[in-house]
Amino acid sequence: MTVEAAVKERYAEGAACRQESLCCPVSYDSSMLEILPQEIIDKDYGCGNPSLYVHRGDVVLDLGSGGGKICYIAAQIVGDQGRVIGIDMTDEMLALARRYQSPMAEKLGYANVEFHQGFIQDVASIVAAETVDIVISNCVLNLVAEQDRRKMIAGIFSVLRPGGRLAIADIVCEETVPESMKQDPQLWSGCISGAFQKEAFLQAFTDAGFLDARYDDWQAEAWQEVQGLKFYSATVCAVKPDGESNKSNCC
Repeated sequence: MTVEAAVKERYAEGAACRQESLCCPVSYDSSMLEILPQEIIDKDYGCGNPSLYVHRGDVVLDLGSGGGKICYIAAQIVGDQGRVIGIDMTDEMLALARRYQSPMAEKLGYANVEFHQGFIQDVASIVAAETVDIVISNCVLNLVAEQDRRKMIAGIFSVLRPGGRLAIADIVCEETVPESMKQDPQLWSGCISGAFQKEAFLQAFTDAGFLDARYDDWQAEAWQEVQGLKFYSATVCAVKPDGESNKSNCC
């Protein structure tokens, strides 16, 4: 079974009923959750809250948007002058997110959220170059096959405007995950086998041209320990050079 097939199957199940094994405890602003449908809240899977880095008026791109929870939180933050784009590959998750587009627009008083189907490593062919202010993602980049990750990060760089930011919440391991674990589809779709090695994750963004790649948040307690390896929830921030000052304004 390919990585994509294993992930699609796992998250299709997650759209049908809540999968506790995919959940990592995360605190959200309760005021942002009040207008969200309970179904979206119940079937959300993530390890952080990248919406904390979104600003009013931003054009936001959420990679692996799932049922749309982070998109609909971001929609409230950016306001009617901003826009939120979600990309996901799973039919069932997209159906869940789209089911509430009209009701959410009525509650907000504006329609500023759109969803696209596709693989996040193909982001550069889905979203126009230099049109996004911030790229966010919540525990999804680790699900992408290793051979596609360089293309994925280059695509993120491409769609960001000069000076644009990224805030990526994901699962990180201080050690390199062994090949034996990477061959386990269940561990991969469960956000374990594809976890990024701590230093290599930052270096991948630096190599793609980003500035000030750093961990803005690192959970002190491991999310899971598997075969003696500890897996942590962490949030990476970085900024695309603006061609002038080249100073970071990530957070």
